Amino acid sequence: MKLGKVVVSAEEIDAKLEEMGARITEDYRGKELLLVGILKGAFVVMADLARHIDIPVEFDFMAVSSYGSATKSSGVVRILKDLDQEIAGRHVLIVEDIVDTGLTLHYLLKNLHVRKPASLALAALLIKDGIERPPLEIHYEGFHIPPAFVVGYGLDFDGKYRNLPYVAEVESVDG
Repeated sequence: MKLGKVVVSAEEIDAKLEEMGARITEDYRGKELLLVGILKGAFVVMADLARHIDIPVEFDFMAVSSYGSATKSSGVVRILKDLDQEIAGRHVLIVEDIVDTGLTLHYLLKNLHVRKPASLALAALLIKDGIERPPLEIHYEGFHIPPAFVVGYGLDFDGKYRNLPYVAEVESVDG
């Protein structure tokens, strides 16, 4: 695999997460907040975002699998790891690394909404532009990026490159 241009630098990511964390801190001050990361990609975003939130937070995680071709989600979702905690009556913030087709996320939000949280909101570091998706209200947005295949900062290719401190386009996958 060959990396292409850097889409979002490490410094830009840190500044944006600091800004998002400040907004989340103000919006949830005086409330108990549960951050829910969608594995595996969101763990990097969630860890760094949480360090910029200046109120006590709890963590939980979900892992989901979306069936379909390798390049496009079908929206048929299987929950591989569900939440460890009940969310009824709680303030829940879903943390995502990237919003692509939005089909899996749309399903997940519907699934969590029926569990009756006090509030349910979404934070995403990256939103791919130019992609048709179901309506999603993203309360805390990071960066809008072109619809290219990207890796880094939690995003992978074949399980690798999640540890890059920036987000880069994949120029080619052969060689």
